[in-house]
Amino acid sequence: MNKKKLAGLISLLCMSATWISPARAIEPFTVTDIRVEGIQRTEAGTVFSYLPVKVGDTMDDKQAASAIRALYATGFFKDVRLEVEQGVLIVLVSERPSIASIEVEGVKEFPKDQLKENMKYAGLAEARIFDKGALDKATQELKRQYVARGKYAVSVTAKVRELERNRVGIVFNVVEGEVAKIKQINLVGNKAYKESELLELMKLSTSDWMTWFSKSDQYSKQKLSADLEEIRSLYLDSGYLEFSIDSTQVSISPDKKDIYITVNLTEGEKYTVSKVGVAGNTILPKEQVEGMIQVKPGDTFSRKALTETSKQIAERLGGEGYAFANVNAIPELDKEKHQVAFNFMVDPGQRVYVRRIDIAGNDKSRDEVIRREFRQVEGAWFDVEKIKKSKQRVDRLDFFDEVNVETPAVQGTTDQIDVNVAVKEKSTGNISVGAGFSSGEGFIVTAGVTQANLFGSGNHISTQINTGKINQVYSLSYTNPYYTDDGVSRGFDIYQRNTDSRSTVVSQYASHTLGGGVRFGVPIAEDDMINYGLSAERTQLGLMANSPARLTQYVNTFGKTNTNLVGTVGWSSDSRDSAIYTTHGTVRRATAEVALPVFDMRYYKLDYQHQLFYPVSSNVILLLNGEAGIAGGYGGKQLPFFKNLYAGGTGSVRGYEPNSLGPRDLTGATLGGTRRVVGSAELLMPFPGMSKEKSMRLSGFVDGGAIYGPGDLPGSAGMRYSAGVAFTWLSPIGPMKFSYGVPLNKQAVDRLQKFQFTLGSIF
Repeated sequence: MNKKKLAGLISLLCMSATWISPARAIEPFTVTDIRVEGIQRTEAGTVFSYLPVKVGDTMDDKQAASAIRALYATGFFKDVRLEVEQGVLIVLVSERPSIASIEVEGVKEFPKDQLKENMKYAGLAEARIFDKGALDKATQELKRQYVARGKYAVSVTAKVRELERNRVGIVFNVVEGEVAKIKQINLVGNKAYKESELLELMKLSTSDWMTWFSKSDQYSKQKLSADLEEIRSLYLDSGYLEFSIDSTQVSISPDKKDIYITVNLTEGEKYTVSKVGVAGNTILPKEQVEGMIQVKPGDTFSRKALTETSKQIAERLGGEGYAFANVNAIPELDKEKHQVAFNFMVDPGQRVYVRRIDIAGNDKSRDEVIRREFRQVEGAWFDVEKIKKSKQRVDRLDFFDEVNVETPAVQGTTDQIDVNVAVKEKSTGNISVGAGFSSGEGFIVTAGVTQANLFGSGNHISTQINTGKINQVYSLSYTNPYYTDDGVSRGFDIYQRNTDSRSTVVSQYASHTLGGGVRFGVPIAEDDMINYGLSAERTQLGLMANSPARLTQYVNTFGKTNTNLVGTVGWSSDSRDSAIYTTHGTVRRATAEVALPVFDMRYYKLDYQHQLFYPVSSNVILLLNGEAGIAGGYGGKQLPFFKNLYAGGTGSVRGYEPNSLGPRDLTGATLGGTRRVVGSAELLMPFPGMSKEKSMRLSGFVDGGAIYGPGDLPGSAGMRYSAGVAFTWLSPIGPMKFSYGVPLNKQAVDRLQKFQFTLGSIF
């Protein structure tokens, strides 16, 4: 058989050669047929599709080289040869093996499935063609993941085993080693601040008793950059205008267990402000702009004050429609006197109006549900405060996981912008059957159906069944938050409440209440609302053998069945930035409940609550809460005992048993009272090591409260105080609250309960 070699020098062609040796050159010939040999998994049609030669083409050296390169480029073959026999082009290939299996041995730090999934991005996966380059890339990626966890001593070796049917098995052997810990952090060049003060600012630290949890002793380039910025901010906010970080060295010990960090810095001199001025087109009266400047002559230089000033002026101009205002502080340094003068250059730019508001991501919620919360309207001048308020109101709906607002300029114009609202919807419906446990209620079974965004309309409907040994509730509620276009809400409630106080410290009695009503909410300002409602209730009372005389006397006078028509009116103001993870703002509520003189009872209850959230730092919030209430009868009738006011336990004064404060009967059971005062101060902070997790909060608190009754009632009248710590977790099954309170001025008659908690979605 007379065969002619077309391309015997595979290595030459594989290295992208564009010529063929004259000794191996061929005479051009016409391809009468093409035959593929050596394939096992690859289809012949696949080879033909990549081959740049077809039957009828004239074959020469250039086309032969091009054909071999094309087949090599597929990655399917480790050897390619071309031969010719009487005009028939023969393609001889040797396929690369396929990957039959990938095993990872010695891994504890990561789930093996996760590592295999990551290898796919490096081109290594079962059933794929084996590529040595992809294997090396996957090995390096595996090492990188360990290094990111601080395990610099990790060793990764890969073994390739040949299997039958041209397949291979890959085994990664991993020796994880120990996590490298920060052994020492050195700061060089600091004089104004002690090294210990600067190290306190840093998230990274050397090992101590808490680092096993916080992992702050594990080096991270990102964490170090953030720490250096914290140090920079401290100096620049304290007058050191010329502060600089000259270099940072990070070294690791030969055994790769210890890390040493050295930061070289130059503090420079401390600068004071000599003069402050405003220039440019301020639009607003110059005196008004100057009043916004937060740094005055004689003050120590502060970058933070300058930034806040520029931001405040720009936002104020944004409120006038100047969306792209620029405010820059131009410094003039006097290095001899260590003084700096600033001139705030104001360039308002073009006044713009909103062309269109576009909403995206609301697959379930109707556009109007979002649009009706917007205070910025289309066709009006841009107002940055209205944009902020609009985003805040949409966020408060609690229908979305994310709410993002962008204001891009309209291309081709200088006076128009669009407002793009992107939301990420979350589930607003819930069908639940579950259980919870409360330190006061015991084991509780709950079931309910709730839809906070009914058919995407924003309307709310819920049913609830709540069984506990003290309180049982069966209810149905419906609320339309926009009963009218101007934001008047309307809701309906039907409920049944049963109370059995035998297992509590409250005076022994039972009650069965059936009621229903209608309620309205009328907005009177951006954050203020008036609420009023009317409901009818029928209450049946049951006394125990050991019920106190005061309760028996009430039942003998007014009977076991009481019917009343209750009117409620209230005012609320809520300026919180978020209803779930609040960082600043206030909540004020004033409510009045009156039994109208239509049926049996005549009573009133007045209550006022004031909450203040104040940011102490970027992630520590001070919560101040105060409540005061008063209740009584009128028209010759007394306040029903089951309408008394109570305090003690979670929600009022922690550390004392629920509802245990105030007057008592001769058996020591709590009677409740007609006057209530409660207050607390609480520092809210992220859980250590989980600062980005907004669902968890740790707090320290001081509570105080008291219940007062008529003067003839005996008992533990007077304020009670407690202090302690609390933990709150907004878990997927509902909020969980734990507290440990220590009474500060307990009396002999007081009932204590230092550890208190509620678990489950019913609270």
